[in-house]
Amino acid sequence: MEQRGPDASPHRRRLTGLVCLLALLAAATVLSLVIGTRALSPAEVWQGLFGDPGGDQQLVEVALIVQTLRVPRTVLAVFAGLALGVAGAVIQGHTRNPIADTGLLGVNAGASFAVVLAVSLLGLRNPLEYLWFAFVGAAVAGVVVFGLSSLGRGAGNPLTLVLAGQGVTIFLTALTGAVALGDKQALDVLRFFNAGSVQGVGWDVIFLAGGFIVVGLGVAAANLPAINLLNLGDDVARGLGVNMARGRTMGVLAVTLLAGAATAACGPIAFLGLMVAHIARWLTGPDYRFLVPYAGLLGALVLLVGDIAGRLVVRPAELQAGIVISLIGAPFFAALVWLGKFRQA
Repeated sequence: MEQRGPDASPHRRRLTGLVCLLALLAAATVLSLVIGTRALSPAEVWQGLFGDPGGDQQLVEVALIVQTLRVPRTVLAVFAGLALGVAGAVIQGHTRNPIADTGLLGVNAGASFAVVLAVSLLGLRNPLEYLWFAFVGAAVAGVVVFGLSSLGRGAGNPLTLVLAGQGVTIFLTALTGAVALGDKQALDVLRFFNAGSVQGVGWDVIFLAGGFIVVGLGVAAANLPAINLLNLGDDVARGLGVNMARGRTMGVLAVTLLAGAATAACGPIAFLGLMVAHIARWLTGPDYRFLVPYAGLLGALVLLVGDIAGRLVVRPAELQAGIVISLIGAPFFAALVWLGKFRQA
């Protein structure tokens, strides 16, 4: 009993932290259903969800707002934030790079390029139609980056993965700009897509993206033991019996499924994975069995709160959640750099 005491206390604290995050996420979900261009009371939200409006025009209006507008965007914010938070923690674990983000694998750039091609060449306008192209573009970009990082002397090196990701991202961004500038409709779609929004997405898109996200979460969960060992160093992990190729492949697959589906559904959300992975590491320490669930819940909470804030800051208009997260994330990134230098001083 005496030997288990010191280990039990941090374990309990981490579990308590998970419960607190779930409670905060539940509170943010309620706020998301209440706050908007038209403010609703919790009683009105309940009535809109479960009540029978009958012939009452006001109750019919409330039910329409709650069921067709606020519930879908709230669900998408939770799913996308969860996916990006987990993906950010996984990619940082695999690259051992504290400033790694889901855009590192070229996922965001691949999705944007595929959307522009779908609109420009095929004339697609429905988000459900070009979501498939966005997901395939994200997946192909991730596979290409992983393939390039597996070649040459630096094969499997985290730095090689970072450099390959940046190279593919720059190349795809240039192609995206070239295509979009020559097609006004593609440019209009790209402008909205790149803003990153959870607004106006139907259940068909949410169910489709949600399926990929659930699979990605399962792959990420299975990959957690390997991530913990990989962070001890490649040689140590290999000596402990980790199949390096399989471990890294599962990590890239998880990131591609999670970030690809979230990006396809609501556009690129910059800095989210980076921020929440650092906060989760500060709260839990380096154990990815806890770090990854914390990052996922924090990602859902931050994206949902960012969407709520976007409804308030320019009311009665709305600011896209991706813009709000970028406004928070850029100073956070600068603070990380400053704190890193401060600690080295």
